[in-house]
Amino acid sequence: MQATNIWYKFNIYRSKIVIAFVLVLLSIGSVSAQRKVAMNNPNYDDRFLSYGFLIGLHTSTYQLKYSDAFPSRELDAVYSFSPSWSAGFSLGFIVNLNLSEFLDLRVTPKVSFYEHRLEYQRLDAPTIDELVETTVVEFPLLAKYKSERRGNFRMYMVGGIKPGFEASGKNDVDEISKENLEIRTFNMSFDIGFGIDMYYPLFKFSPEIRFSRGITNMLGNDNSNLGRGIDRLNTNTVTLYLLFH
Repeated sequence: MQATNIWYKFNIYRSKIVIAFVLVLLSIGSVSAQRKVAMNNPNYDDRFLSYGFLIGLHTSTYQLKYSDAFPSRELDAVYSFSPSWSAGFSLGFIVNLNLSEFLDLRVTPKVSFYEHRLEYQRLDAPTIDELVETTVVEFPLLAKYKSERRGNFRMYMVGGIKPGFEASGKNDVDEISKENLEIRTFNMSFDIGFGIDMYYPLFKFSPEIRFSRGITNMLGNDNSNLGRGIDRLNTNTVTLYLLFH
């Protein structure tokens, strides 16, 4: 119950968390620019190949587009489909290629655990709460554009593509309906984000915010009871990554 309450608060205040994160990055950058400090790992970025691992905390939702079948006589009992944000996490590795002073190519294979919810509000009937739980193996391929290093800090931006393959999945629905929403097992997303490299004597730590927009229609069967009335389902995800490398 305590963990559920924490995730619920994270979903409510996610925009404030992102804004606070940006302000912290800007304040750290300004402080580092104003004073001279001893440089940790001064030759770290000269390596052509480096490795590491990452932990990600994300919140994700479906973006829904209604079909021409909504509203219709077959769906006159349903007056709204409402996707909601749900929390999850991911674990993975980092393989970083240093292409130039300001540009890297980064591959971060990872396993992500997602929950997506859809609420079906109905007239004169209880609401259907459809929960889709998936474990997805993802292979983000990202370009990393870095600023000039100042002391032990360096700002950066990342962008690229993220193919994902479902390793396992589960659709949970209450007793109102026995037919589940069918979801595709492959998703392709565009990712964009920003972060800051912090250099320490033995490693580099990089907190990062990344936004992911799915371009694959995740709706597998639009003729099912829960799929009728929906034309497209796309994923939207906001992730806080902690990278150690």
